[in-house]
Amino acid sequence: MLDRWWMLGLMIVLAGCSGSGNEPAGGAAACDSPPALTVPTSTLDAALACSAGLASATRAPVLLVPGTATTPDTAFSWNHQPALEAMGWPYCTVELPESAMADAQVSAEYIVHAIRQMARVSGRRVAVVGYSQGGMLPRWALRFYPDIRERVEELVGLAPSNHGTETAAPSCVSGCQPSIWQQRSDAAFIAALNADFETVAGVDYTVIYTQLDEVVVPNAGPNPSSPLRAQGEHLANIATQSVCPANAADHLALGTYDPVAHALLVDALTHPGPADPTRLAGYAGAPGTAAVCAEVFMPGVNPATFALDYGGLLAGISEATANTERVDAEPALRCFADPAG
Repeated sequence: MLDRWWMLGLMIVLAGCSGSGNEPAGGAAACDSPPALTVPTSTLDAALACSAGLASATRAPVLLVPGTATTPDTAFSWNHQPALEAMGWPYCTVELPESAMADAQVSAEYIVHAIRQMARVSGRRVAVVGYSQGGMLPRWALRFYPDIRERVEELVGLAPSNHGTETAAPSCVSGCQPSIWQQRSDAAFIAALNADFETVAGVDYTVIYTQLDEVVVPNAGPNPSSPLRAQGEHLANIATQSVCPANAADHLALGTYDPVAHALLVDALTHPGPADPTRLAGYAGAPGTAAVCAEVFMPGVNPATFALDYGGLLAGISEATANTERVDAEPALRCFADPAG
């Protein structure tokens, strides 16, 4: 059994320029708004994989965004992908560079491109579903690439690192991967992400999190990290324990096999606006009454292969962490995101 604290250092599955006059590839001005993408289009295209039916979608196709140290294969191939396929719901996955451990500002470009492509091919707005860092990064894309706002119908975050995590700082004492630096609670990236506003008009937000999260910390108490600090009918922050008090999902479970999180996700996808727990099957007006509270696995998970599938997720996280470069400081904010210019 791997040491718990070592695993925490590995598994922060959350999931430029700085006024120097540098210019991104293609010669675009460094602080254009929206900023030009710096990753070659061929690379961005190769990172996007879609199911059949995208071009003929009759509802918002889903974009699945993985978290830190994971890929679509390790994070979604044994749970959310088969669940969406069983529903007949078109979806795409996006593979982020270095298993989402590279500079998050670069990873966000992959999301921007994926949304633009999916909207173009389907002729519909996109429903973005992200796990951990993958639930937080689309907010960076929506903030700094305004053209995609009209292309996104909703964002569902599963244990997103919206306000960083206190577990990242200890992991970076002797250097860590770029995106882990950027998910520190005190990171410049997190400050820029949340400055002045946390949601944008026209997009519905559902944040699903667990109060037992050991990676995105804190996610219990008066100031949890995952929930967005905004008001309005366009936003729902939902702890799984507020639906099923006995729910024991930790960080990895919430994004990969927890039935309560999945039920809330499906509710958000199948209704206008964000998720509403009172619509869940069996809900009788009190926490713990929804039928999903008695389930063990979300649809799409095969109990017979669960141990192997979950083991593959852990092995993938370990391999990604061991094989990605560590840096000694947080990547500089690109000037379009830097309040200092």
